[in-house]
Amino acid sequence: MEKLSIVKIGGNIIEDEASLSAFLKLFSGLEGKKILVHGGGKRATHVASKLGIESKMINGRRITDAETLEVITMVYGGLVNKNIVAKLQALNTNAIGLTGADINSIKSDKRPVKEIDFGYVGDVKQVAHNAINKLIQANFTPVFCAITHDGNGQLLNTNADTITSQVAVGMSELYETSIYYCFELNGVLKDINDKNSVVKHIDSDTYKDLLEKGIIADGMLPKLENCFDALHNGVSKINMGNTSMLTQENDNFTTITL
Repeated sequence: MEKLSIVKIGGNIIEDEASLSAFLKLFSGLEGKKILVHGGGKRATHVASKLGIESKMINGRRITDAETLEVITMVYGGLVNKNIVAKLQALNTNAIGLTGADINSIKSDKRPVKEIDFGYVGDVKQVAHNAINKLIQANFTPVFCAITHDGNGQLLNTNADTITSQVAVGMSELYETSIYYCFELNGVLKDINDKNSVVKHIDSDTYKDLLEKGIIADGMLPKLENCFDALHNGVSKINMGNTSMLTQENDNFTTITL
C-alpha cells in the first residue's frame, strides 16, 4: 500500500513568519504523497478584535456566533490558507487550498446544544476520500483549513486536530496513513517542566500506564484520545513533536501506535 503523510500545524507556527517558512520548507521536502491541515485561531482572534468583535472562549474552545464565523472564514479560508499555498508554490509544491465544502470533501453536523451552545461548530461525520484522492493522484497537495460544511449550505468551524485524524481515517482506506502533529513541544513529556523528557513510543499499554500516573492530563488528554481513535480506525501511526521531526536527523519525538 502506498504511503500518505498528513501533517497538522498549530497556531504558534502560523503566527511566526520565520517558523512558518522553516516548516513549509520541511513539509515541501517530505517525500511521497501528503496533505497539510492548519488552524489559525490566534490570527482569527487578532483580526476579530481589529473589527471590534469580541472572541468568546469556554474551556479553551471558541464560541462561534454568526459574526465570528465570518471572521474565521476570511482568516482560515482566505488569509492563512492562501498565504500557505503561495509559499508552497514558491517551494515547488503544487498545493491546492481547501475547506471541507470544496469538492464536498468534509461534511460535519452542527454540534448539538448541551450545557454550552458552541454556535456554528461542526463535528466531522463524513470524509470523501475518493474525491480527495483525485487531487492527490493529479499530483496536487491538498491544504485544508479548519472549516467544514453541513451539506445544506452552512459552513462550520471545526477543530483542526479532529479534521486531521478524520481525514487520515478516511484516506487509510486507500493508503498507509501516518499523522504528524507539529506543535511547540518536543513530544509527549514525562515532566512538563523538562522539555527533553520525551516519551518516545506510546502504545495501548504505555498509554494506560501514563494515564494512571497522571502524566497524560489536561490538553494532552483529548489529543491522545483522538489519536487512539484514529489508530483503531485504520491509521498506521501518529507522530507528535516539533517541526524538526519531519527531517531524518531528529528522532526526539513521540510515536504512537496500537
